[in-house]
Amino acid sequence: MRVVELPWQADPTRRFSRFADQPWAVLLDSCHDQSGQGRFDIFAAEPYATLECTGRQAVLTRGGERQVLRGNPFRLLAELLGPRTERDVRIPFCGGAVGYLSYELGRACVGLTAPRTGLPDYPELAVGLYDWSVVSDHQEQRCYLATHDRIPATRRVWEDLCARLLDESPGREQAYRLLEPLHSDFTQEAYAEAFRAVRNYIEAGDCYQVNLAQRFSAPSEGRLWTAYQYSRTVNPAPFSAYFNHPGLEIASASPERFLQVIDGRVETRPIKGTARRIPGKEQQRNELRESVKDRAENLMIVDLLRNDLSKNCASGTVEVPELFKVESFATVHHLISTVTGMLQEGRTALDLLEGCFPGGSITGAPKRRAMEIIEELEPKPRGVYCGSLAYVGFDGNMDSSIAIRTMVQTRGETSLYAGGGLTHGSQVEAEYQECLDKAAAMREVLKIHN
Repeated sequence: MRVVELPWQADPTRRFSRFADQPWAVLLDSCHDQSGQGRFDIFAAEPYATLECTGRQAVLTRGGERQVLRGNPFRLLAELLGPRTERDVRIPFCGGAVGYLSYELGRACVGLTAPRTGLPDYPELAVGLYDWSVVSDHQEQRCYLATHDRIPATRRVWEDLCARLLDESPGREQAYRLLEPLHSDFTQEAYAEAFRAVRNYIEAGDCYQVNLAQRFSAPSEGRLWTAYQYSRTVNPAPFSAYFNHPGLEIASASPERFLQVIDGRVETRPIKGTARRIPGKEQQRNELRESVKDRAENLMIVDLLRNDLSKNCASGTVEVPELFKVESFATVHHLISTVTGMLQEGRTALDLLEGCFPGGSITGAPKRRAMEIIEELEPKPRGVYCGSLAYVGFDGNMDSSIAIRTMVQTRGETSLYAGGGLTHGSQVEAEYQECLDKAAAMREVLKIHN
C-alpha cells in the first residue's frame, strides 16, 4: 500500500471537478462543511475494470476487452475483489469496488422470479474496480491519495496523477437545465387509489407496511454534475454522491446509511418517520419524536433489519443501541434508529449486502410481499432509486447508502422519486404531502437550473 498526503481542501468537488466528466468517475461526499454530520469524502476515477450485471448476465470490461459472464452478481464481484488486503486505519477506502446497485437487483435477493416489464435500459448493478482513491478526513483536516498497487499501470501514472491532483485550475463546467417542468407519474387521484389498495392489503393481513413512491421526470440537457454541485450547498446530506456512469448520471443527497462494515462490525441506520422542517420552529421536530404512528413504523423496520442482519451476523450480537433519534436536514426532520452486529466467522460484507438488499426502510414489511405490492401499484420500476451507492474495499470493509433523494439523468431525461411508508394508521393527504416535502429540495435545485 502507498499513501501520499495532499494539501488540505475542505471542498472535495474542487479536486474532483477535474475528473467529473470522465466515465466512471465517482464521488462519495459527506457534505461535512455544510451539515457537519460526515467525516470522510472519497473519490475515485479511471477504474482498471468494470462490472455491469442485469439478472445473472454480466459484462466484465478490462483492458479494453469485454467478457460476458453468468452468475450471482455478488459472487462475481467477490471474485474480482480477490483476497483481502491490509487496512490503513487512517483511510476508510484505499481502493476496491465503487458503484450502484439498483432496486430491481434486489428481486432475486428476496426470491421474486416473475418477469418485470419496462425495466430501465441501464444495468441493475454497475461498479468500477479502482486502484487508487482520494480521501478527505474532515476531523483531522487531512487529505490522502492511496493505492494498493493492484495493477502495474498505477505505478506508471503515479507522478502524473499526483500532478493532476495538485493542479489548482478549475474543472470544465457544462450547463444543465430541464426542458419542461417536472411532472409526476401519479396524479393525486391515482396516488389516492394506490393508497386505498395498500390499505386493503394491510387490513387483509397481507402486510404491515408498504413504501409507496411517486416518480417525477422531465426532459433535460447538459451535465447533472452542475446541478449536483449546487445541490450539495442547499441540500447537504451525509451520504451524498455523484456517479458518472457511461449510460447515466446519478446525483444523490441521501441522509440514510444502509450498511457499514468495519473489521467485521456492522451498522445500519434506517430512517422511518418524516416531518416537514420549518426554520426557527421546533414544533414539528418535537411532534415527530412523540408520534405514535411514526415510532411504530420505525420499529417495524428495525425488527425487519434485525432479522436481515441475523442471517450473517454472529448469534447474540445484533443490538439496537439507538432508537427513535430525530435528525434534521434541509427540508425535513427524520426519525432514525441504529442497529449493529458482528459478522459471523467466514462471512463477508458482500454476504451481508446480499442478505439485506434492498433495504427494508424503502420496501415495507414483510419485505417480499411489500415488494410485490410496490411492483403492482407503482407505474414504473424504480431503477437506482431505493437501491444503493456503495463501496467495498480490497480490505473487506464496506459502506453504503440507501439511494433516496436521488436524481438520475439518462437518455435526455432527469427523474427523481419520493415516497413514504404506509401503515394502517396513515392518512392519504398527509402521505401525499410527505412525498412532496421529500422531493422539495431536489425540485428546487432543478428549478434553479431551469
